[in-house]
Amino acid sequence: MLENNLEIAIRASIEAGKKIMDVYNSEFDYEIKEDNSPLTEADKKANDIINSYLIPTEIPIISEENKQLEYSERKNWKLCWIVDPLDGTKEFIKRNGEFTVNIALVNNGKPVLGVIYVPVTKELYVGNVPDKTTFKVLVEDSSWSLNEIITKSTPLKKHDTSKKIIRLVGSRSHMSDETLAFMEKLKSDNKKELKIISKGSSLKFCIIAEDLADVYPRFAPTMEWDTAAGQAICNAIGIKVMALDTKKELSYNKENLLNPWFVCNYD
Repeated sequence: MLENNLEIAIRASIEAGKKIMDVYNSEFDYEIKEDNSPLTEADKKANDIINSYLIPTEIPIISEENKQLEYSERKNWKLCWIVDPLDGTKEFIKRNGEFTVNIALVNNGKPVLGVIYVPVTKELYVGNVPDKTTFKVLVEDSSWSLNEIITKSTPLKKHDTSKKIIRLVGSRSHMSDETLAFMEKLKSDNKKELKIISKGSSLKFCIIAEDLADVYPRFAPTMEWDTAAGQAICNAIGIKVMALDTKKELSYNKENLLNPWFVCNYD
């Protein structure tokens, strides 16, 4: 069942990415939602495509662009999909390429599968937490089967944390004063040089998983669909996404879908 759902999520992300690129390569407008975040035609079309793949699984869906159900309807869900059809809409509007499709499968509040697809580069990141496997692949042909994708992929593995430099990845559009304070404390506590990397969307989780960065602090608002897929990809190779207040990993399908502040890194 898990492998079947993984293939569905991969196929949905790639097809949604193709539709996103159709819009990206055209003239498009955007509107501002009630939460002051932007919404484009690409968000809506990608969401429709992803729903068309996920609804037949009969697993309920939490998507940024779906109508959100009351917790009374969600609280007894064992399994659910958590989806951001276009993560990094601000980056999409800026046309800098740093936006993704995020699809995660959550079991009892914990991400078990995560798929992040980068439409501009056709890079696909996949995490399977029960199997403890994470891989990256360049999807040169959208018709590839799951076996072909896995065969052509590069496994991502736990990496060395004893470097003389700490590489911190921060948001390109949401760097807060609290994050800047965390950076200064990190330098002071570890007596190491700090290198700052700016990146949009869930790509921050991906570059942690690829050993291109060591820590991702997020002391600004995020929603469950922003982090679930990235957390699965990181968890599958032993990287934690810890809430600052509880010192526990982020959980999902909560009554309030807003995440607490968190730090993503190895223990």
